[in-house]
Amino acid sequence: MTILEATKIYKSYGNKFNKQEVLKGVDITIEKGEFVSIMGPSGSGKTTLLNVLSSIDKASSGVIKIEGNEMTKMKEKELAEFRKRHLGFIFQEYNLLDTLTVKENILLPLSITRVSKKEADLKFQEVATELGIHELKDKYPNEISGGQKQRTSAARAFIHEPNIIFADEPTGALDSKSASDLLNKLSRLNQKRKSTIVMVTHDAVSASFSSRVIFIKDGKIYTQLNKGEQSQQIFFQDIMKTQGLLGGVQYEH
Repeated sequence: MTILEATKIYKSYGNKFNKQEVLKGVDITIEKGEFVSIMGPSGSGKTTLLNVLSSIDKASSGVIKIEGNEMTKMKEKELAEFRKRHLGFIFQEYNLLDTLTVKENILLPLSITRVSKKEADLKFQEVATELGIHELKDKYPNEISGGQKQRTSAARAFIHEPNIIFADEPTGALDSKSASDLLNKLSRLNQKRKSTIVMVTHDAVSASFSSRVIFIKDGKIYTQLNKGEQSQQIFFQDIMKTQGLLGGVQYEH
């Protein structure tokens, strides 16, 4: 079942005298329960694509539908409501509130729903245990490590069981062990909860955890790889080869 469908997506910045076209007619279809990575060289448009698909930014033209809801036609208020209820976000910089505990940060998306305190506690217990941060519930963000902050951010994204989780370079600020730990947990949650994850990454190791990798170059889809029955190691090697053909992928600030 298709959960996200984007057709002829264009995105440009500036005015008619000084126009920069970043996305040039991108078509993407994502199935429910998929874990998809978007990769490409620095400046290829991958972060812009994620922002447009997730409604953080508006496409200049084209149609984006999530579960049949046409995002590109929604007014800002309607979009904000849809985002809160149906989408989850994991950012590179965690975006946690320093004045709230780990538990309070994770429970934020439920504060706008009619979930009872008992049900919220059960949901928290489940997702925090799955991500290995339950014992940190009373700590504040400044008292925990980067890896723990990112797992808190991931728990917050999963807690309200959104239709899609968008992750922007979620391992960008982590060391390799913390990154691997987070990706293993995201992969398990994807399989267990059938959550759909769309992740932008510059890192082939991170991408090898997903089931499909879409490569973007110069604002267009260049190619894509499906993991299928391959081992993660073989998939990683395929991703590296494709990166080589793309001319290398550099870290994108």
